Amino acid sequence: MPDFNFLGKLISQVRRDILRMVHNVNSGHPGGSLGCTEFFIALYYEVMELKDDFDMNGANEDLFFLSNGHISPVFYSVLARKGYFPVEELQTFRLIDSRLQGHPTTHEGLPGIRVASGSLGQGLSVAIGAAIAKKLNNDDKIVFTLMGDGELQEGQNWEAIMYAAGRKVDNLIATVDLNGKQIDGATEDVLPMGDISKKFAAFGWEVLILKEGNNLKYIIETLKLAQSKTGKGKPLVIIMHTEMGNGVDYMMHTHAWHGKAPNDELLEVALSQNPETLGDY
Repeated sequence: MPDFNFLGKLISQVRRDILRMVHNVNSGHPGGSLGCTEFFIALYYEVMELKDDFDMNGANEDLFFLSNGHISPVFYSVLARKGYFPVEELQTFRLIDSRLQGHPTTHEGLPGIRVASGSLGQGLSVAIGAAIAKKLNNDDKIVFTLMGDGELQEGQNWEAIMYAAGRKVDNLIATVDLNGKQIDGATEDVLPMGDISKKFAAFGWEVLILKEGNNLKYIIETLKLAQSKTGKGKPLVIIMHTEMGNGVDYMMHTHAWHGKAPNDELLEVALSQNPETLGDY
């Protein structure tokens, strides 16, 4: 049974990490990071089977690939809080020669990162390749990936979606962060994509709808349901409805904080809404 008291404290702490990281360098993407905080906590603390020691091969453990790499603040925070690298290293976010670049990279050997990401539309293809490799190696673990809804405007995704179904890549669970917003505005205004769930289904995927994508309990339940449906001939996708900027009132219900850092005054407002629980870095 999940310890929701501890996990709730962790969510508040990760939000603080995100806010302080982007404020420190006046750069980064807090909106989507805050919107996916509960997802990352669920994935890394309750769902994935992980080995104690990180290696790039990732054999005999579940793997995760972040496609929308601009939400690196939440990824870095959860990896650090999980023990992949020191929490104090979050202070170096986006600084010159830091391992914590604005978009995750691999050349500095950061534990937890297996692929450079942030060039949108590529993460699903990488995840499919990793899932096929596990099948070839008789590795029964699962590959997870997270995509933004705006990046589904990239054509490469639809080639990958077609390929995964056609090759029955059924050890793959993709999640789409459906917040309806991207850097230039609402996705509906930038480029309407229609009913994404019906499109995945038409391409041959098993589709799960998560209406409350900021509810930790429901995220855990949906991810575990998806796990139970693997190995049955179809790739799976979770359409996860989230709120960009969740947990900070002035960042919610707008795309304005997709890629903008709060000033000193607004940082204090945001931190006051998310109490320190496990120790700031």
